[in-house]
Amino acid sequence: MSAPAIRMFRRLEGLFCVYKPSGVHWKLVRDGIETNVLKGLNSTPSKPLPLEVRFSIPANCETEVPQGLTLSAASVPVLSKHHLVTGPDYQHIKVGVGHRLDVSSSGVLILALGHGNRTLGDFYKARVTRDYTLEGVFGSATDDFSHTGRVVERSTYGHITQDKLDKVLAMLQGANQKAMLMYSNIDMHSQEAYELAVKGLLGPDGKSQPILTGLRCIHFQPPNFTLEVQCLNETQKYLRKVVHEIGLELRSTAVCKGVRRTREGPFTLQDALLRHQWTPSDVQKAIEQYHLSKKRQRQSRSPTKDSASEDATTDSQQNETGNKNTAAGQIV
Repeated sequence: MSAPAIRMFRRLEGLFCVYKPSGVHWKLVRDGIETNVLKGLNSTPSKPLPLEVRFSIPANCETEVPQGLTLSAASVPVLSKHHLVTGPDYQHIKVGVGHRLDVSSSGVLILALGHGNRTLGDFYKARVTRDYTLEGVFGSATDDFSHTGRVVERSTYGHITQDKLDKVLAMLQGANQKAMLMYSNIDMHSQEAYELAVKGLLGPDGKSQPILTGLRCIHFQPPNFTLEVQCLNETQKYLRKVVHEIGLELRSTAVCKGVRRTREGPFTLQDALLRHQWTPSDVQKAIEQYHLSKKRQRQSRSPTKDSASEDATTDSQQNETGNKNTAAGQIV
Protein backbone atom coordinates (compact mmCIF):
# COMPACT_ATOMS: atom_id res chain seq x y z
CA MET A 1 0.00 0.00 0.00
CA SER A 2 1.39 3.41 -0.99
CA ALA A 3 2.21 6.08 1.57
CA PRO A 4 -0.20 9.01 2.14
CA ALA A 5 2.36 11.42 0.66
CA ILE A 6 2.55 9.35 -2.56
CA ARG A 7 -1.26 9.23 -2.86
CA MET A 8 -1.42 12.97 -2.30
CA PHE A 9 1.24 13.62 -4.95
CA ARG A 10 -0.66 11.53 -7.51
CA ARG A 11 -3.73 13.71 -6.96
CA LEU A 12 -1.55 16.79 -7.58
CA GLU A 13 -0.45 15.74 -11.08
CA GLY A 14 -1.92 17.90 -13.82
CA LEU A 15 -2.41 21.47 -15.08
CA PHE A 16 -3.71 24.48 -13.16
CA CYS A 17 -3.35 28.23 -13.32
CA VAL A 18 -2.54 31.01 -10.87
CA TYR A 19 -2.84 34.78 -10.95
CA LYS A 20 0.58 36.40 -11.28
CA PRO A 21 0.54 39.90 -9.82
CA SER A 22 2.36 42.77 -11.46
CA GLY A 23 5.87 43.45 -10.19
CA VAL A 24 6.57 39.77 -9.33
CA HIS A 25 8.85 37.59 -11.45
CA TRP A 26 7.33 34.36 -12.73
CA LYS A 27 10.20 32.39 -11.15
CA LEU A 28 9.14 33.60 -7.71
CA VAL A 29 5.61 32.40 -8.41
CA ARG A 30 6.85 28.97 -9.47
CA ASP A 31 9.21 28.70 -6.48
CA GLY A 32 6.40 29.69 -4.11
CA ILE A 33 4.12 26.99 -5.50
CA GLU A 34 6.92 24.42 -5.28
CA THR A 35 7.69 25.34 -1.65
CA ASN A 36 4.05 25.13 -0.58
CA VAL A 37 3.51 21.78 -2.32
CA LEU A 38 6.67 20.30 -0.78
CA LYS A 39 5.59 21.45 2.67
CA GLY A 40 2.18 19.85 2.20
CA LEU A 41 3.66 16.57 0.99
CA ASN A 42 6.22 16.36 3.79
CA SER A 43 3.63 17.20 6.45
CA THR A 44 1.54 14.13 5.65
CA PRO A 45 1.96 11.07 7.93
CA SER A 46 4.97 9.06 6.84
CA LYS A 47 5.31 5.30 6.68
CA PRO A 48 6.10 3.55 9.96
CA LEU A 49 9.74 2.73 10.44
CA PRO A 50 10.74 -0.73 9.24
CA LEU A 51 11.59 -3.28 11.93
CA GLU A 52 14.63 -5.50 12.21
CA VAL A 53 15.37 -8.42 14.49
CA ARG A 54 18.23 -7.99 16.95
CA PHE A 55 19.67 -10.54 19.36
CA SER A 56 20.91 -9.38 22.77
CA ILE A 57 22.19 -10.93 25.98
CA PRO A 58 19.66 -10.86 28.83
CA ALA A 59 20.35 -8.26 31.54
CA ASN A 60 20.65 -10.84 34.36
CA CYS A 61 23.44 -12.61 32.50
CA GLU A 62 25.77 -9.62 32.57
CA THR A 63 26.72 -10.11 36.26
CA GLU A 64 26.86 -13.89 36.19
CA VAL A 65 29.15 -16.07 34.16
CA PRO A 66 26.88 -17.77 31.63
CA GLN A 67 27.09 -21.49 31.40
CA GLY A 68 26.09 -21.31 27.75
CA LEU A 69 25.24 -18.69 25.16
CA THR A 70 21.76 -17.39 25.85
CA LEU A 71 20.37 -14.71 23.53
CA SER A 72 16.99 -13.01 23.34
CA ALA A 73 15.41 -11.81 20.07
CA ALA A 74 13.56 -8.51 19.77
CA SER A 75 12.10 -6.42 16.92
CA VAL A 76 13.36 -2.84 16.99
CA PRO A 77 12.80 0.06 14.53
CA VAL A 78 15.53 0.93 12.05
CA LEU A 79 16.49 4.42 13.18
CA SER A 80 18.65 4.97 10.09
CA LYS A 81 15.39 5.26 8.09
CA HIS A 82 13.97 7.99 10.36
CA HIS A 83 13.16 11.25 8.56
CA LEU A 84 15.32 13.16 11.04
CA VAL A 85 18.25 11.15 9.66
CA THR A 86 17.34 10.87 5.98
CA GLY A 87 15.71 14.30 5.68
CA PRO A 88 12.29 15.08 4.15
CA ASP A 89 10.84 12.50 1.75
CA TYR A 90 10.21 15.14 -0.93
CA GLN A 91 13.00 17.64 -1.46
CA HIS A 92 12.36 18.61 -5.08
CA ILE A 93 9.38 18.58 -7.42
CA LYS A 94 9.27 19.76 -11.02
CA VAL A 95 6.87 22.62 -11.57
CA GLY A 96 6.47 23.44 -15.27
CA VAL A 97 5.58 26.94 -16.45
CA GLY A 98 3.50 27.69 -19.53
CA HIS A 99 3.65 30.87 -21.62
CA ARG A 100 5.49 33.26 -19.34
CA LEU A 101 4.64 36.75 -18.20
CA ASP A 102 7.31 39.41 -17.66
CA VAL A 103 7.69 41.30 -14.39
CA SER A 104 5.44 44.23 -15.32
CA SER A 105 2.58 42.04 -16.58
CA SER A 106 -0.13 40.27 -14.60
CA GLY A 107 -2.83 37.70 -15.15
CA VAL A 108 -3.27 34.01 -15.90
CA LEU A 109 -0.14 31.86 -15.64
CA ILE A 110 -0.40 28.11 -16.33
CA LEU A 111 1.65 25.71 -14.21
CA ALA A 112 2.10 21.92 -14.35
CA LEU A 113 2.92 19.29 -11.74
CA GLY A 114 4.14 15.73 -12.26
CA HIS A 115 2.82 14.14 -15.47
CA GLY A 116 1.20 17.49 -16.24
CA ASN A 117 4.56 18.62 -17.63
CA ARG A 118 4.09 16.23 -20.56
CA THR A 119 0.54 17.45 -21.04
CA LEU A 120 1.83 21.03 -21.07
CA GLY A 121 3.85 20.36 -24.23
CA ASP A 122 0.85 18.87 -26.02
CA PHE A 123 -1.26 21.76 -24.78
CA TYR A 124 0.79 24.33 -26.73
CA LYS A 125 1.06 22.21 -29.87
CA ALA A 126 -2.69 22.82 -30.27
CA ARG A 127 -2.02 26.54 -30.98
CA VAL A 128 -3.99 27.95 -28.06
CA THR A 129 -4.89 31.62 -28.23
CA ARG A 130 -4.52 34.09 -25.38
CA ASP A 131 -6.58 37.13 -24.40
CA TYR A 132 -5.08 40.31 -23.00
CA THR A 133 -6.32 43.61 -21.71
CA LEU A 134 -4.03 46.50 -22.63
CA GLU A 135 -4.29 49.87 -20.91
CA GLY A 136 -2.90 52.73 -22.97
CA VAL A 137 -2.36 56.46 -22.53
CA PHE A 138 -2.11 58.96 -25.39
CA GLY A 139 0.24 61.93 -25.38
CA SER A 140 3.75 60.55 -24.81
CA ALA A 141 6.27 58.00 -26.08
CA THR A 142 8.98 56.21 -24.11
CA ASP A 143 12.06 54.19 -24.98
CA ASP A 144 10.51 50.84 -23.87
CA PHE A 145 6.86 51.61 -24.85
CA SER A 146 5.73 51.49 -21.18
CA HIS A 147 4.64 54.33 -18.91
CA THR A 148 7.68 53.75 -16.64
CA GLY A 149 10.26 54.25 -19.40
CA ARG A 150 12.22 57.34 -20.31
CA VAL A 151 10.01 59.86 -22.15
CA VAL A 152 11.38 60.60 -25.62
CA GLU A 153 8.44 62.51 -27.15
CA ARG A 154 5.24 64.29 -26.20
CA SER A 155 2.30 65.09 -28.48
CA THR A 156 -1.30 66.23 -28.53
CA TYR A 157 -4.22 63.85 -28.63
CA GLY A 158 -7.32 66.08 -28.78
CA HIS A 159 -7.99 65.13 -32.41
CA ILE A 160 -8.33 61.41 -31.61
CA THR A 161 -11.88 60.00 -31.56
CA GLN A 162 -13.11 56.48 -30.93
CA ASP A 163 -14.16 56.13 -34.58
CA LYS A 164 -10.62 56.88 -35.71
CA LEU A 165 -9.26 54.44 -33.16
CA ASP A 166 -11.66 51.71 -34.32
CA LYS A 167 -10.59 52.21 -37.94
CA VAL A 168 -6.93 51.77 -37.01
CA LEU A 169 -7.75 48.64 -35.00
CA ALA A 170 -9.72 47.17 -37.91
CA MET A 171 -6.80 47.86 -40.26
CA LEU A 172 -4.33 46.13 -37.91
CA GLN A 173 -6.63 43.14 -37.43
CA GLY A 174 -7.07 42.72 -41.19
CA ALA A 175 -3.32 42.80 -41.77
CA ASN A 176 -2.75 40.20 -39.06
CA GLN A 177 -5.44 37.90 -40.46
CA LYS A 178 -3.70 37.95 -43.83
CA ALA A 179 -0.41 37.13 -42.08
CA MET A 180 -2.06 34.21 -40.27
CA LEU A 181 -3.25 32.74 -43.58
CA MET A 182 0.22 33.19 -45.05
CA TYR A 183 1.94 31.41 -42.12
CA SER A 184 -0.58 28.54 -42.17
CA ASN A 185 1.06 27.07 -45.33
CA ILE A 186 -2.31 25.73 -46.51
CA ASP A 187 -4.05 26.38 -49.82
CA MET A 188 -7.02 28.59 -48.96
CA HIS A 189 -9.03 27.07 -51.83
CA SER A 190 -8.64 23.50 -50.53
CA GLN A 191 -11.06 21.32 -48.55
CA GLU A 192 -8.48 21.05 -45.77
CA ALA A 193 -8.49 24.81 -45.22
CA TYR A 194 -12.30 24.81 -45.08
CA GLU A 195 -12.43 22.00 -42.51
CA LEU A 196 -9.77 23.65 -40.32
CA ALA A 197 -11.59 27.00 -40.49
CA VAL A 198 -14.88 25.35 -39.44
CA LYS A 199 -13.20 23.73 -36.43
CA GLY A 200 -11.37 26.95 -35.52
CA LEU A 201 -7.96 25.30 -35.99
CA LEU A 202 -6.71 27.41 -38.87
CA GLY A 203 -3.50 29.05 -37.72
CA PRO A 204 0.24 29.37 -38.27
CA ASP A 205 2.17 26.18 -38.88
CA GLY A 206 4.77 26.00 -36.09
CA LYS A 207 6.50 29.02 -34.64
CA SER A 208 5.70 32.28 -36.40
CA GLN A 209 5.69 35.99 -35.84
CA PRO A 210 3.18 37.34 -33.27
CA ILE A 211 -0.31 37.41 -34.75
CA LEU A 212 -3.31 39.39 -33.48
CA THR A 213 -6.46 37.39 -34.18
CA GLY A 214 -8.78 39.92 -32.50
CA LEU A 215 -8.49 43.58 -31.53
CA ARG A 216 -11.13 45.95 -30.19
CA CYS A 217 -11.51 48.96 -27.90
CA ILE A 218 -13.57 48.35 -24.77
CA HIS A 219 -12.98 51.71 -23.05
CA PHE A 220 -12.21 55.14 -24.51
CA GLN A 221 -11.80 58.23 -22.35
CA PRO A 222 -8.85 60.31 -23.65
CA PRO A 223 -6.06 60.20 -22.84
CA ASN A 224 -6.85 56.75 -21.43
CA PHE A 225 -8.09 53.83 -23.48
CA THR A 226 -8.34 50.04 -23.02
CA LEU A 227 -7.94 47.37 -25.68
CA GLU A 228 -8.97 43.72 -25.69
CA VAL A 229 -6.60 41.56 -27.72
CA GLN A 230 -6.62 37.91 -28.85
CA CYS A 231 -3.26 36.73 -30.12
CA LEU A 232 -0.81 33.90 -30.91
CA ASN A 233 2.96 33.62 -30.34
CA GLU A 234 3.08 37.03 -28.69
CA THR A 235 5.30 38.58 -26.07
CA GLN A 236 4.33 41.33 -23.65
CA LYS A 237 6.95 43.63 -25.17
CA TYR A 238 5.35 43.15 -28.59
CA LEU A 239 1.92 44.07 -27.19
CA ARG A 240 3.35 47.28 -25.72
CA LYS A 241 4.84 48.06 -29.11
CA VAL A 242 1.40 47.57 -30.70
CA VAL A 243 0.01 50.31 -28.42
CA HIS A 244 2.90 52.55 -29.49
CA GLU A 245 2.21 51.90 -33.19
CA ILE A 246 -1.50 52.63 -32.71
CA GLY A 247 -0.55 56.04 -31.36
CA LEU A 248 1.64 56.71 -34.41
CA GLU A 249 -1.15 55.69 -36.81
CA LEU A 250 -3.40 58.24 -35.11
CA ARG A 251 -0.81 61.03 -35.65
CA SER A 252 0.01 61.04 -31.96
CA THR A 253 1.92 58.93 -29.43
CA ALA A 254 0.87 56.36 -26.84
CA VAL A 255 2.39 54.26 -24.08
CA CYS A 256 1.17 51.05 -22.48
CA LYS A 257 0.26 51.42 -18.82
CA GLY A 258 -0.68 47.81 -18.11
CA VAL A 259 -0.73 44.32 -19.65
CA ARG A 260 -3.09 41.78 -18.14
CA ARG A 261 -3.67 38.27 -19.46
CA THR A 262 -7.30 37.28 -18.99
CA ARG A 263 -7.38 33.90 -20.76
CA GLU A 264 -4.99 31.24 -22.00
CA GLY A 265 -6.67 28.38 -23.80
CA PRO A 266 -9.41 27.02 -21.50
CA PHE A 267 -8.02 28.80 -18.41
CA THR A 268 -9.58 32.13 -17.44
CA LEU A 269 -9.31 34.57 -14.55
CA GLN A 270 -12.09 32.69 -12.74
CA ASP A 271 -9.87 29.58 -12.68
CA ALA A 272 -6.74 31.38 -11.45
CA LEU A 273 -5.61 30.82 -7.86
CA LEU A 274 -4.79 33.96 -5.87
CA ARG A 275 -1.76 34.30 -3.62
CA HIS A 276 -3.52 33.01 -0.50
CA GLN A 277 -4.75 29.99 -2.48
CA TRP A 278 -1.33 28.66 -3.42
CA THR A 279 -1.78 25.70 -1.06
CA PRO A 280 -1.73 21.95 -1.84
CA SER A 281 -5.47 21.58 -1.15
CA ASP A 282 -6.45 24.46 -3.46
CA VAL A 283 -4.02 23.28 -6.16
CA GLN A 284 -5.55 19.80 -5.94
CA LYS A 285 -9.07 21.22 -6.35
CA ALA A 286 -7.97 23.28 -9.37
CA ILE A 287 -6.39 20.24 -11.05
CA GLU A 288 -9.50 18.14 -10.38
CA GLN A 289 -11.66 20.89 -11.86
CA TYR A 290 -9.51 20.94 -15.01
CA HIS A 291 -9.76 17.15 -15.38
CA LEU A 292 -13.53 17.36 -14.86
CA SER A 293 -13.92 20.03 -17.55
CA LYS A 294 -11.93 17.94 -20.03
CA LYS A 295 -14.09 14.91 -19.23
CA ARG A 296 -17.23 16.96 -19.88
CA GLN A 297 -15.84 18.10 -23.22
CA ARG A 298 -15.21 14.51 -24.28
CA GLN A 299 -18.69 13.49 -23.18
CA SER A 300 -20.26 16.39 -25.06
CA ARG A 301 -18.54 15.26 -28.24
CA SER A 302 -19.41 11.57 -27.91
CA PRO A 303 -23.25 11.96 -28.20
CA THR A 304 -22.73 13.63 -31.57
CA LYS A 305 -20.80 10.61 -32.81
CA ASP A 306 -23.37 8.22 -31.32
CA SER A 307 -26.27 10.05 -32.93
CA ALA A 308 -24.45 10.05 -36.27
CA SER A 309 -23.89 6.29 -36.03
CA GLU A 310 -27.55 5.77 -35.07
CA ASP A 311 -28.68 7.84 -38.05
CA ALA A 312 -26.44 5.79 -40.32
CA THR A 313 -27.85 2.54 -38.88
CA THR A 314 -31.43 3.77 -39.34
CA ASP A 315 -30.69 4.77 -42.94
CA SER A 316 -29.17 1.37 -43.68
CA GLN A 317 -32.18 -0.41 -42.14
CA GLN A 318 -34.56 1.71 -44.18
CA ASN A 319 -32.59 0.93 -47.34
CA GLU A 320 -32.69 -2.80 -46.58
CA THR A 321 -36.46 -2.63 -45.99
CA GLY A 322 -36.95 -0.78 -49.24
CA ASN A 323 -34.86 -3.32 -51.14
CA LYS A 324 -36.91 -6.21 -49.67
CA ASN A 325 -40.19 -4.54 -50.64
CA THR A 326 -38.89 -3.95 -54.15
CA ALA A 327 -37.82 -7.57 -54.46
CA ALA A 328 -41.21 -8.81 -53.19
CA GLY A 329 -42.99 -6.66 -55.72
CA GLN A 330 -40.89 -8.09 -58.53
CA ILE A 331 -41.69 -11.67 -57.44
CA VAL A 332 -45.40 -10.97 -57.41
